[in-house]
Amino acid sequence: MTDARASGAPTVLRVVLGKRLADLREKAALSYEQAAAALDVTHATVRRMEKAEVGLKIPYVEKLLRTYGVTDPVEVEGFLALAREANRPGWWHRYRDVLPEWFSAFVSLEGEAGLIRAYEPHYAPGLLQTEQYAHAVFRSGMPQAATEEIDRLLALRLERQAVLNRDDPPLLWVVLDETVLRRPIGGRSVMRGQLDRLIEACALPQVRLQVIPFAAGPHPAMYGPFHIFRFQVAELPDIVCAESLIGAVYFDQRDDVSGFQEALDRLCAQAAPAQRTEAFLDAIRKEI
Repeated sequence: MTDARASGAPTVLRVVLGKRLADLREKAALSYEQAAAALDVTHATVRRMEKAEVGLKIPYVEKLLRTYGVTDPVEVEGFLALAREANRPGWWHRYRDVLPEWFSAFVSLEGEAGLIRAYEPHYAPGLLQTEQYAHAVFRSGMPQAATEEIDRLLALRLERQAVLNRDDPPLLWVVLDETVLRRPIGGRSVMRGQLDRLIEACALPQVRLQVIPFAAGPHPAMYGPFHIFRFQVAELPDIVCAESLIGAVYFDQRDDVSGFQEALDRLCAQAAPAQRTEAFLDAIRKEI
């Protein structure tokens, strides 16, 4: 479990590189202390490198590869190219003036995932929000924020949505609580526009929406919003992001992730089938 507020938010590539370096060290039967001695650093530094808690200096990577017995020029250059890419700031770095550290990790995971599953009890999914709806959400959550800050956050949210329009978009599978569709945000016009956006999204092959109605009663995911990210990279386990008022906690241990997956699977079974979502949304829109 990692609280992203406690350390720099790693990019997905940094996580991959750290895990590959850990595998090489273990295959070479070397301890943290032995690897650290080769770099003239503490064993804690090597641990942090493998856990993607710090950036990876190219000279360090080169020396570790030699220490672990990796000498093939092609393999070495592949590692170094990955390290350079891993150290390059993501596109969202342009928004670092308004982007919380914990959310930098979220955006990185979102951009690299092949499958994004989520439970949303309060708001329409960020990747499917209209500009007007997103603005109303930010303004209600940050009533004291300057207009410039709200505009920057809004620009970030809209730019994130491009992930669904790329050539290889992730599958976005979200279960919405009926509360999301009935809580008035931004006024009648804004809510109608947001419902229209969700109805349009139902036709997209990369989006699957389900609604859990009030009539379904209590369910195992009622504790709050969370996302499960699944990747096509072998080194990366499924990662869960559970949000709170002041940040988020990330889970990647199998038992922790399994608990969220089981809750979401049961929630999907209780929710209305995805084939009925468009009709459900349309019926609510007509009531507004």
